[in-house]
Amino acid sequence: MRIAAAAFGLLLSLGTAHASEPVFPPASRVGLVPLEDMVPSKRFTGFENPQKAAAITITELPADAYEQLVAGMTKESLRRQGLDVTSREKLKIEGKTGLLVSGAMTGPVKGRKWVLAVKGSDLTALLVAQVEGGSDGYSEAQVRAALRSVALRGPVSLEEQISALPFRIRDQAGFRPVRVIAGNSVLFTEGPKDTIKAVEQPILILGASIAPLVLPPDRRDQFAQAALNANQVLKDIAIERSESFRLQGQDWHEIVAKAKDAASGEPVTVMQTIRFDNGRYVRMVGIVRVADRQTYLPRFRKVIDGMETAF
Repeated sequence: MRIAAAAFGLLLSLGTAHASEPVFPPASRVGLVPLEDMVPSKRFTGFENPQKAAAITITELPADAYEQLVAGMTKESLRRQGLDVTSREKLKIEGKTGLLVSGAMTGPVKGRKWVLAVKGSDLTALLVAQVEGGSDGYSEAQVRAALRSVALRGPVSLEEQISALPFRIRDQAGFRPVRVIAGNSVLFTEGPKDTIKAVEQPILILGASIAPLVLPPDRRDQFAQAALNANQVLKDIAIERSESFRLQGQDWHEIVAKAKDAASGEPVTVMQTIRFDNGRYVRMVGIVRVADRQTYLPRFRKVIDGMETAF
């Protein structure tokens, strides 16, 4: 499963740390010296200042993802993602190789954005800084200084990473966690392998939204189908069932579909279940070979049925 392709979802106890020392978000191996008045986010791994409409998000990827990540950071590719690149700079940060690109946001929300990729010995760090609006907020020099202060530390236990997620999993239904992604999602499987190819083992991803979602009830089906079709690991998706319902006092939406694994062409069944809660949502996607659907689909639902949000 190509986690790198998908890369683009508590307060940290600061103690008496000096202002020039890197601060690490909960369970993150990547930290930095945050900009003035920025605090660790409760919504994602990184830092934010809502008053200045500014944020720095942090994503951890495998070390070998660096070359693939950098190769994809072309002007054309980033322009399609809403970034008009004006600067591209190779860096050396504490002996580590890095690439920093920056420019203007071209989507509906205007502002400035910086994307930094850094290769460590056993992980790749991806940091995205964003300041909305015009010349107010933080300056170019301030943001660059914060990004260049990036620091990497040793491994954090999977248990600690899971404890920092914005939800609690009461019943794992026999699945085991493999890794936490971007501080707001966790990947589960069943079987001996952590790297899963051709859906040789069932895959379950549970993740919380980062930003609030204002979505009328009559648009939930459209939203859910768009979310499913936006993934990069499935192709030829054919929906069998798509429905909204009320459960446990919340609004839910669920899709069951047939598809093919994009890399191998293996026929699979996919279940996507979304729980809407207090303007945000938690989304579960479970993928399994067609022959095993009757065994695993009820277990996929058991995981999200017992989940508790910490919003």
